[in-house]
Amino acid sequence: MMRADQKQSACVGHLNAARFLLIAGATLMLTAGAEGQDRGQTRSMVISRNGIAASESPLASQAGVRILESGGNAVDAAIAMNAMMGVVEPMMNGIGGDLFVIVYDAKANKLYGLNASGWAPRGLTIDFLHKLGLRDMPQTGVHSITVPGVVDGWQKLADKFGRKKLKEDLAAAIRTAQDGFPVPEWDAGYWSLETDLLRTDDAATSLYLPGDRAPKVGEVFRNPDLATSLGQIAERGRDAFYKGEISTKILEAEKRHNGTMTAQDLAEYASEWVEPISTTYRDWTVYEMPPNGQGIGVLEMLNIMETFPLGQKDTGFGSTKALHTMIEAKKLAYADVARYLADPRGQKIPVATLVSKPWAVERAKLIDPDKAACEIAAGEMAGGSDTTYLSVVDRDGNMVSLIQSNYAAFGSGMVPARAGFVMHNRGGLFTLDPSSPNALAGHKRPRHTIIPGFAEKGDTRMAFGIMGGWNQAQAHAQFMANIADFKMNIQAAVEAPRFTKYTFTGCDVEMENRFNGKVRDELAAKGHQIKVLGTFSSRVGGGQVVLRDFATGVNYGASDPRKDGQAVVELPAP
Repeated sequence: MMRADQKQSACVGHLNAARFLLIAGATLMLTAGAEGQDRGQTRSMVISRNGIAASESPLASQAGVRILESGGNAVDAAIAMNAMMGVVEPMMNGIGGDLFVIVYDAKANKLYGLNASGWAPRGLTIDFLHKLGLRDMPQTGVHSITVPGVVDGWQKLADKFGRKKLKEDLAAAIRTAQDGFPVPEWDAGYWSLETDLLRTDDAATSLYLPGDRAPKVGEVFRNPDLATSLGQIAERGRDAFYKGEISTKILEAEKRHNGTMTAQDLAEYASEWVEPISTTYRDWTVYEMPPNGQGIGVLEMLNIMETFPLGQKDTGFGSTKALHTMIEAKKLAYADVARYLADPRGQKIPVATLVSKPWAVERAKLIDPDKAACEIAAGEMAGGSDTTYLSVVDRDGNMVSLIQSNYAAFGSGMVPARAGFVMHNRGGLFTLDPSSPNALAGHKRPRHTIIPGFAEKGDTRMAFGIMGGWNQAQAHAQFMANIADFKMNIQAAVEAPRFTKYTFTGCDVEMENRFNGKVRDELAAKGHQIKVLGTFSSRVGGGQVVLRDFATGVNYGASDPRKDGQAVVELPAP
């Protein structure tokens, strides 16, 4: 997520650094025994031979589990969970946003990627914005809106993999939107930070600020308009959104705010099946989505990190050497992301080079072990925060890694009247520089921050993701290092302290306070400008993980305490 994460950090009680370092000795699968009870992680993994659904909300996880228990598969459950998240966490995601998914088909032993990110309206061009006196992309309002992709994504997922109809998958979300739900802790905090944005649009104020204020913790919030919209999608599928009554409401809002989106922009939109890209990291293979998402940053960062001996005696978890290496690897990878990441359609993005081992070796040579680099340029080539993440594994081993977003909290701030959802502001990631591969153009997709992750090693498969705008690629890389280098189990790995750097230049870096104070001082001596965050900070994003050991048929789930959610187990059939 973006705006909410930038304003709020969590402080949920302090774990001292010495005790936390017990994590480093944890095995991938915790064994029983006295030593296993004295640990730094806050909760146990969820373990079952049946399906597991992990999300930011217990309601969403339960919606997924009920679908599994009624005969649905992981894809059905993921759609149900995503729809529920749009109801209970409206600032972060919903049918006005975009979607990326990696699906693992256990029977075929094959991965599928779905890019359901939307394109700019054909009339939203650099010239159009220049004539309005704009020299930078708007970050809120009607001109930050691109066509939302999530509903078309649901349809394609259901058609290709689903065992159930959309009507069944969406039923729990529809019921919850109609009846209401008590607002949970984290979401109440996010909500309260966005009242000024919501007051810029009458329909947004009416919908999301009942009584002219954000709902408080435990207050019941109802959204019957969203129940109606979801009901129309349940009956008519994607056409209800892109060609039906919902599209009419979107276009009325666009007209009211002098936007450029047309009926043709909506009707012609289609999400795309794509091949995930990958690299090896130690003995794991890690998969990400290709551009226009920032997954290339994960793979390049991992490749750079692999050239260093992380996990050794003096490069263990939380050590000065390990953290310095990872922070510097982040800067190098993100410099390339900033230069090259864009919609690949109609232009060549050097993906193969950016995720290659030789490229990483050359980039890694720029890391000075004794000094932080404050300015790093992209590599030269010849010729050339507001999100929800969820993961599901079913009893057959099918897995889904799904991420969906409004970009910023409450996106553009624009709500189509009587539709029950806010339109995202993903277009804010375009640039108005015509020489950039990410330059704004009609029916072009902007570069994207949201990325689902997947990894495999031998008989093990793992679907994972960590949210947080430009935090995401660096968080994925840290998570994989926790698994591969520092030998943590998935729960320990997702909740371990993280650093983050949202900026693309400079020596600034933010770190949770669970990192050792002496280590922070040693990093500062190298030139890192450290801002200390809370114990479990929303700035470093929240994640969910499911893992399956195909050799034993056992599933594992983990949920980040930086969110309101949990991993929930499917009950055995009676």
